[in-house]
Amino acid sequence: MEDELVEYGFRRIIITVTAVLCALLEIVDTTIVNVALNNMRGSLGATLTDIAWVITAYAIANVIIIPMTSWLSQQFGRRNYFAASIIIFTVASFLCGNADNLWELVAFRFLQGLGGGALLVTAQTIITESYPIAKRGMAQAIYGMGVIVGPTLGPPLGGYIVDHFSWPFIFYINIPIGIIATILTLMFVKSPKYGDKLKANQVDWWGIAFLASFIGSLQFVLEHGQQDDWFNDKLILSLSVLSLFGLVLFIKRELTYKHPIVNLKVLKNTNLRVGTIMSFIMGFGLYGSTFIVPIYTQSVLGWSATDAGLLLIPSSITTGIMMPFIGKMIQRGVPQAYMVAVGFLIFFFFTFWMHNIITPNTSAEEMFWPLILRGVGLGLLFVPITTLSLSTLSGKHIGEGAAFTGMMRQLGGSFGIAIITTFIAIFNQEHRVNLISHLDKTSLQVQQTLQGLQHSFMSKGFTFNEALGKAYKAIEFKVMVQSTVLTYMDVFIYLGVLFLLCIPFILMIKKEKIKSILPKRCIRF
Repeated sequence: MEDELVEYGFRRIIITVTAVLCALLEIVDTTIVNVALNNMRGSLGATLTDIAWVITAYAIANVIIIPMTSWLSQQFGRRNYFAASIIIFTVASFLCGNADNLWELVAFRFLQGLGGGALLVTAQTIITESYPIAKRGMAQAIYGMGVIVGPTLGPPLGGYIVDHFSWPFIFYINIPIGIIATILTLMFVKSPKYGDKLKANQVDWWGIAFLASFIGSLQFVLEHGQQDDWFNDKLILSLSVLSLFGLVLFIKRELTYKHPIVNLKVLKNTNLRVGTIMSFIMGFGLYGSTFIVPIYTQSVLGWSATDAGLLLIPSSITTGIMMPFIGKMIQRGVPQAYMVAVGFLIFFFFTFWMHNIITPNTSAEEMFWPLILRGVGLGLLFVPITTLSLSTLSGKHIGEGAAFTGMMRQLGGSFGIAIITTFIAIFNQEHRVNLISHLDKTSLQVQQTLQGLQHSFMSKGFTFNEALGKAYKAIEFKVMVQSTVLTYMDVFIYLGVLFLLCIPFILMIKKEKIKSILPKRCIRF
């Protein structure tokens, strides 16, 4: 059956381009709205807390649908399901652009997320099955270009559209691409035969409910935990409990029901089990670093959202350039675990470098090479991890495995951003208190600085008391900036240490557990 799905020549090129385009669409839409939130808030009359639901609704829909994609593909046929997902995503994009109020936009973003989550995983499955086993490393490299570049493209593209047009156009640009992708899918993508479909009374409705309560609640907690003071907030606490119970009931249901919505037994495959853990850690680093660098450049250096987004593009291009070379290395038998270990080590060097160079005046030129190093590290992580995860799966298990790795990568990103934002708040407060404790009013240096600032303001026409007040505020501002810089230094180094600690674990797994990745006859390219 697998041989029937393998494509060659022009057909494989078209299928690959279509799948990558759809994956790119989904991931770009995860981050493209970030820079448009203020414009949306103004035109829709929403508060800052409420407008965050535009991001949250999409993320929750994503993580709920991703584990179900393999089952839905089997029920409706992969080509039909993929085409339907593109249509849902495209129609929802049109509706988002035409929303008259915030909650309409949130509802349409949820619908868009349901279509988008399916695109991400199904695209990976289609690409994997379109290539022969010996070339699956290359297949994952091509797919990885979309997944790695997507989060980086969103902010600068969104910034450009908002600056030159208006926010609805960040959704309208999906429409022509969606129409083309739908036509190409119906013309070229094949559907594997998985046997009889389930009847309505056989569908795992309880499994769907438990999955939605577990994943949906967890995603909400991760998105809103920091701003709502975590477990001191009753809603966050209630949803955390609901998520825990949802997880327990979901696992029990899926392991005992005859027709589970998610086949947990596929995790018996050692390579997939290892790959899902690595996918989580990679998502933590990918989305965490994509989040922290723009936040630092905007909050400390005062850059625009567009400039902050553009800073990451050379890093993503580096990863994209590396992908084919990494794919060839895998085909020639280079162990994936060694490549992942080197990738984590390089990522540590990136965070250590950033820790050493960030100041209130760091330039784009100083950050260029560390970010290029980040791109190299991500290239060594993504392809080996995804290839390793799916390498010993076949048939419908490929789709099930892709769903697990996709979900874990997304959840890793959510955990990463939630933990980083929490650490930023905690460390910032600690550094501010420590810095203020060193500002002794009786110190000669402090008095000289204060008097110098006061005289500077008096020379501009302010009275003695007004100038003194402004001098205090200027010192307070310097303390705030310095505490923020120290905070980002801490976050970078802790992120790097996390990756460094993963290396022995990966090398240990390599020696003891990982099966042969490719048949010996397939090692040569």
